[in-house]
This record gives sequence, structure tokens and C-alpha cells, in this order.
Amino acid sequence: MISTMKNAEDILALLKSTHPFQVLPETVQISLIELMYPYRFTKDTLVYRQNITDMEGVDLIQKGEYKTFFLDSSDNKRLIEIHHTPYCFGGISVLLNRTKALKSVIAKKGTVIYRLPRKNFIELCNANEEFFQFFTNSFGKRMLDEEFAHFVKSPASFEESYFAADQLYSRKIEHIVYKDIVACTSDTPIHEVARTMAQHKVSCAFIKDEDHIIGYVTDMTLRDRVIAQQVTATVAIVSVMDNPIVSISNQAYLYEAVLKMFHTKSRYLLVEKEGKYVGFLSRNRLLSEQGQSPLVFIQSVKLAETGEELRDKWNNVPEIIHQLLARGVNAEIANQVITTVADSIALKVIEKVIKAMGEPPAKFVFMVTGSEGRKEQTLMTDQDNAIIYEDRANEQREYVRDYFLKFAREVSDQLNTIGFSYCTGGYMASNPEWTHSLSHWKNNYKMWIEESIPENAIKFSTFFDCRRLYGDQHIIDQLKDFLTVELRKPNERFFAFIAKNALQYEPPLTFFKTIKTQTIGSTEVFNIKKAMTPIVDLVRVYALKNQIYEENTGGRLKALLNLGIFTQEQYDELHQSYYYLMSIRLKNQTNQIRIAKLNPDNYIAIENLTKIEKATLKEIFKTIGNFQLGIKLKFTNNIFG
Repeated sequence: MISTMKNAEDILALLKSTHPFQVLPETVQISLIELMYPYRFTKDTLVYRQNITDMEGVDLIQKGEYKTFFLDSSDNKRLIEIHHTPYCFGGISVLLNRTKALKSVIAKKGTVIYRLPRKNFIELCNANEEFFQFFTNSFGKRMLDEEFAHFVKSPASFEESYFAADQLYSRKIEHIVYKDIVACTSDTPIHEVARTMAQHKVSCAFIKDEDHIIGYVTDMTLRDRVIAQQVTATVAIVSVMDNPIVSISNQAYLYEAVLKMFHTKSRYLLVEKEGKYVGFLSRNRLLSEQGQSPLVFIQSVKLAETGEELRDKWNNVPEIIHQLLARGVNAEIANQVITTVADSIALKVIEKVIKAMGEPPAKFVFMVTGSEGRKEQTLMTDQDNAIIYEDRANEQREYVRDYFLKFAREVSDQLNTIGFSYCTGGYMASNPEWTHSLSHWKNNYKMWIEESIPENAIKFSTFFDCRRLYGDQHIIDQLKDFLTVELRKPNERFFAFIAKNALQYEPPLTFFKTIKTQTIGSTEVFNIKKAMTPIVDLVRVYALKNQIYEENTGGRLKALLNLGIFTQEQYDELHQSYYYLMSIRLKNQTNQIRIAKLNPDNYIAIENLTKIEKATLKEIFKTIGNFQLGIKLKFTNNIFG
């Protein structure tokens, strides 16, 4: 094999005709030209030997042929296939076979190929979901062939691959063994339930009322509520059982199960399939199976007690996120991990403050807003929160308000010490403006909707992205019910105003479609947070219009797709664009913290981007610009503003 001269027009034509490179935007295809290396084979050559040769990249055949095959134990060729142009070899090997050649390959004399380096190929997979799925789908189809599957070392090699580097993020619950449900009726005596648990060797039994599961008991339940309280063992189990029941679909991923357990503080999840409970999972079993998975770190956060311990945990988060992104884990999952750790720390602080101050004098909800509320926190985060408490009689109002303002200041101060800095804009519960009764909050939302001024648009957007962190969910539900009624009224002026607010940030593209930058010191940079903001704002406008109260941008996109507001193509473009930008943002922040030892920011240096990243960003910014045009037409009836 010898290197040969390369021709840009030939390479572009090859990319445009070869699956799946033809799905890439032309700007991305052009960015690949300089990265590809041509090779000519002067004689018949064994280029790759299965499971031995390391893949330097993927090969696109321009001329000649590749003969691919498996070698059996007697070195006989099996599953022989002949490939001519246009054909790409090596994608499955890089992604799913630990970068070892999956099949052996002989190149015919005179064959010419262009090779894209492995690093750049993986960049493309990260940047374009359709491109990536071509290889994983191809692998799935090939595995239906028994002879092909016989030669592929699966699942061991698969589990160590780039695509499925951590089973926690790639395996669905349906593919693991979960325990059968052991159930007793609600009137069963405690001692009989304990005997049943012992016979089945389970630490959890579920309690039924007719055909419905209404609660559960565990070894800890029996210890704390029966033995410690000296309850008679003949009493019906319903009097000591735990609830509520928490369930998850068998189509969910393992990481979703772990996160759900942490969010609900449940140690057991019922597994649901087609509307029926088919088994259950325990948190200890899930975590023990994952060994050193980054999500095990969340468990240690929950065991931390002092402010110093919690600060140390938060300082370790950048390394956890670096590990996840290095494995090829989607930024959407990385966001969830950051949010879960941050939530866990905040909950520890809130519980600690309540213990010190005494029980609150009224029902309340401590809610998080902004990026925290959307579960889209990065490593550059400040406090965004508020408190809503129930309306009380006049003589109690001052006392109740004083308690919650003092409570909010204490929580805010402790969070700041841990590493969650004060919000410079003052959007914190410790600000008296954002700690009020439910009726006051209803008036806030009503005023923001009716009085369309720039400041109100910002406030409404911030507090629409809210979710309960601690306290009474019913209070937020009442607020959302009120908001639903208000949004159903004729509000064309309000939606036009919110839409204009969503248009204030333009994608950083020049007239000539290059990335618009600013100079900081001697470095050309762009603000990636501002580049992402149009997607957040755009999706929020559609969510508002359709009364979608899903907090997360990805979740809102999915809901809009399900309602038919967005097409599958629009969903794919926006979802992929948003989390690609988030991935670059998080990688930049982890590098600033871990390597440069700097406080993280949102500025991306152009010189640190690869050609593929630059080309992909240009396409994303074009996509955002097109969707902003749609907002202008739909909500403002004015294409120019």
C-alpha cells in the first residue's frame, strides 16, 4: 500500500455518494477533505485481520474492491463479501469492536481508498445522530445472521466498545434480570409477611389491595416499625407498610432507573411492561452491578453530612462529567448527572436548615428555576430558586413570611459556601421579591402576562422553567392550573412579546456564514451559552403556547413531537443541535477546571475547535436561524422582527 496524490473534487464526490457520509451537510463534507488520506494498493494485500489489526480509521473505496471475510479455526474464509465503490469499511469495527477489525480484508491490486482517521470519524458520530445510527443499525441487522453472530465476540466486546462503554447508559431494563414480585394482601399478619420474605429470600415484599399494589415492606421496615416500636407481629401488615409505589417502564435505561430512585428516595422500583408490573429492581443491586460507574458517586453525596464534605463532592463533579463525555455519553445524560448531584446537595442543606430552625409554620415548596429548573445545569452554575408558601390568616402572615425569609437566607448562604454562588441577578429565595404566598405568585404571573415589558418577559421565562425541589407538590400544581387558565385567554400580544424575547439572541454567524467571534485578550472566542439560548427560548415559546409543563428542553421537544407541533425532522435537528452544543460547552468547562485550573466560563476559543466541529457548528447555527424565522412568522406575523 502506498500513499497517493489526493484530489479535492474526487473526495467530495466520493463523500456525496457513500453511505452514510452523503447525509452530512456539504459544509461538513468539505471540512473532511483535508483530513482524508489516499492509499493505492499495488498488489493483492491482506489489509486487515479480524480482531487483530487496529483500525486507524474508516476506509472509503474509490476504485477497485475489498474482499471481506471471517476466518474460522481452520483459517477457512467464511461469509465472503465483495465490496466496490461506494462503500465504507471500518465503522462498525471502530464503534463496536474496540477499534479492532471485525472482519479480515483483502484489497485487490489497483484498489484506491481514502481513509478518515479514527478520531475524526468518532467526532462525526458525536456530531450527527443519523450518521452514527447508520453503523449501529447495520450492526443490529447483521447480528440477525447466525453465522455473522457466531464470529462476533458479543456481548463482551460490545460492552467494552465506544458505543456502549458503560452498560448503565446503553442497556435497557428489559435486558437485565429483575426479581419476581413477592406480594401479600393488606390484611396479612406481619409475621406471615416476614416468613414469606424469608422463604423467597427477598428483602422487599409488596402489599396488595385486591389487584392493586398499594405499598411495600422491607427488612428495614420490619426493623424500624415493628421490632423497634414493639408492634405485635399479628397486626395486619398494612399498618406498617411503606409507600408510595414508584415504577418505571421496562423500556427505560438503567441510568434512568438509578436517577429515578435518587429523585424519589425509593430503594425499590416496580418494572412495568404493557401496563402490568412484571418484577422489581433494588437500588443496591443496580449500584453494585455498576462497580465504579459515575452514578455510584451520587450515593456518596447522599451519605455526606457536613458542608465541607458536600463542597468536596461538588468539586469532584468536573472529573465525573469528564469521564462520561470521554466515554461518548450524550450531554443530555451528563446534564442529568450534574442536576442530580446538585439537587442532592441542596436537599441535604434544606433538611439541615429545617432541623436547626424547627418545622415550617406553613406548607411550602422550595423550587428551582432557570437552567436548574430545566435540569440543564453546567459546571458554571449559580443559585436560581424561589419559595411559595400557602396563604395563611392575616395574623399569621408576618410570622410565616419572616420564617421563610430567614430560612431562604440560611439555605442560600450554605449553598454559596459549598460552591453554588449567589445569583448576580437576584433570582433567589433569599431575595424578598421571590419568597411569597401562593396568591401573590399567581398575581405575579398574571401581571407578567398582561403587562408586556422586557423585564416581565425575562421574569416569566425564568419562572416558567420551575420545578419542585422540596416541599408540597400540590402548591406548584395549583400554580400551574392557574397558569393554564391564564394562557388559554386571548393572549396574542403576550405570545408575540415572548416570541420577540426569544429572537433577541441571533446565531453567531456572519453574513458570509463564518462563525462570528469576539476577542478576549488575544484569543478569538464566541459565547456558546448565547448560541444555545435561541433553542431554549424557541422551544419554551412553543411549550407555552401548547401548555406543556415539562421543564426540560429535551422533554419539551419530545412533547411537541408527540403533539404533532414539530415533525420528526424538526425534532431531530433541534434535539441534536442543542445537545451537541451542550457537549462542547461541558467539555470546555471540564478542561478549564481540570487542566487550566480556571473558573469555568462559556467562551469557546475558535483555535481549539477541529474542522469538523467548526463545520458542524455552522450547520447548527443555520438550523437555529431557520427556526427563528418560523417564530417570527408564526407569532409576530413579521418576518423582519
